[in-house]
Amino acid sequence: MKKELVTAGFVLLSLTVPLKASAADFSQFVVFGDSLSDTGNLFNVTQSLPTGPLPPDPPYFQGRFSNNKVWVDYLGQEIGLTPTLFANSSTTTPTQGINFAFGGSNSGTDNAFIPGVPGVLAQVGLFTQPLLANNQKVDPNGLYAVWGGGNDYLFGQNPDVTQTVKNVSDSVGLLAQAGAKNILVFNLPDLGKTPIALRTGNSSILTTLTNAHNAGLATVVNQLSNNIPGVNIIPVDIDSLFNQVIANPGEFGFQFVNSSCVIYNIQTNQVLKSCDNPNDYLFFDEVHPTTNAHKLVAETALASIRSKSVPESSATLGLLALGVGAAAMLKRKEKNLALTPVVSQAISKHSSRAVVER
Repeated sequence: MKKELVTAGFVLLSLTVPLKASAADFSQFVVFGDSLSDTGNLFNVTQSLPTGPLPPDPPYFQGRFSNNKVWVDYLGQEIGLTPTLFANSSTTTPTQGINFAFGGSNSGTDNAFIPGVPGVLAQVGLFTQPLLANNQKVDPNGLYAVWGGGNDYLFGQNPDVTQTVKNVSDSVGLLAQAGAKNILVFNLPDLGKTPIALRTGNSSILTTLTNAHNAGLATVVNQLSNNIPGVNIIPVDIDSLFNQVIANPGEFGFQFVNSSCVIYNIQTNQVLKSCDNPNDYLFFDEVHPTTNAHKLVAETALASIRSKSVPESSATLGLLALGVGAAAMLKRKEKNLALTPVVSQAISKHSSRAVVER
């Protein structure tokens, strides 16, 4: 019943608040992130691995780290835009946006599992640097999304909250410097409540890291919002959403929130356990949500968009010291980014088309 009430709440919000998110408002949808946002990039660039592409299909759905569509798909449907995969083998020029997100990406320049696959900040660099180098700008009417940091804490050797938050803020700064006006910034769900944390006994430290990350990110987002004129930085509170679902699973249509339908080892690309009722679970595997949970993420993002005014695309924006610093760092890192052949081929094919056509 509560799920219906929550859904009704989103509908009511859309009716009572002036509609600010539609295909007419946004001309592009560009995404930067990790497996929570990947709609098939890692799957496409790992086709030649001896163990097969990541993640395996089935039980995963068409390159997504879930049992069906993810939040990018659902939000894209709502705003009428479908981003083209960055690593898509198609030669078609993207017209509705690009999804740069790769499963396993850290918040910075690298990937937790596949060498040469770009992290979130590197993805933003691949998109913005060719433009800034030629005194060009991104589409000011586009919607840009940044979500990262989970892999830094779940799989990093020595997680550094300060650096992870800085990587996310630098990503936002680079996008703003390049002309982005509408930027979604997602915080993290409590990683200490994921099935992998509960199974391995790492709940306490991961909850501490998550709380520190979200607090630091909230401070940075607030500072950026106050210091960057004409840019609409839109925070999306996924932490509160998942805490509500975990506290009241039945009211959101879930039976299981402490375990997962699938147990999957990405390093060996082996599925060790599966089930026949994935939508009864909040988590499809020990880290990634099911498609029904992704629907809630999309609804939360849409409500966040509608709760804020979209600034005029003609608003001016000076060069940001934050963005300039990140750009310099990325330029230095570029020489050290040893891309695997298959990833390098995908990147070289699409980086020349970094300007998304309107």
